[in-house]
Amino acid sequence: MNEYYQVQKKRGLSKFNVTLLLVIINIFCFIFFTALIYFNPNFLDYIALKPSNIINNFYFWTFFTSMFMHGGVFHLFANMFSFLFLGKFTEKILGKKRFLIFYLLAGLFAGIIFVLISLIFPADFNTYAVGASGALFGLIGLTMILTPNLPVFIMFIPIPIKMKYAAPAMLILLWGISVLGNVSIGNTAHLGGLIAGLIYGIYLKKKYKNKTKYINQYFSK
Repeated sequence: MNEYYQVQKKRGLSKFNVTLLLVIINIFCFIFFTALIYFNPNFLDYIALKPSNIINNFYFWTFFTSMFMHGGVFHLFANMFSFLFLGKFTEKILGKKRFLIFYLLAGLFAGIIFVLISLIFPADFNTYAVGASGALFGLIGLTMILTPNLPVFIMFIPIPIKMKYAAPAMLILLWGISVLGNVSIGNTAHLGGLIAGLIYGIYLKKKYKNKTKYINQYFSK
């Protein structure tokens, strides 16, 4: 499963950090997109993911541009802070190329789920969605399968919780904040990302039984 990482290490490229590169790209895109929208608010339609723009105008590129745009400095910080820790961990497990591809596909899948569910619940049909949260929840779902007993910290809870409990807890917590606080959070996109991670994790467990078993045992200590 980690063959690519081993090859890159032999080539002297093991110090190249895809996670850090993605964080830098997210920060740069946030600044650039924010400046564009500041001078012309209409640019938001060409950057953020909006179901009505996908269905009616075919703005398919926004599935990707929205992944690198955030709703504010705090939104960017929260996502990138979490991604730095989880991304570095999963990057070492998957290898750099596989990690990058999965990150992008998880974000894409999260966006697709967001759009499809908006067709069932029209309240989100004209709602904008931005951020790396969908891809981030993809990594969460993946680690939930590969390292279910990995102790992690989640917001507002000062003690470590096993990933198999922390993953659904984070989803429920964000959903609760969204409902009770009337805060616009892309919960369906989070769910889509989580599902993508679970599916890929199950696939890896079946294809690489011994390696995934070793990884699980190692991080259960």
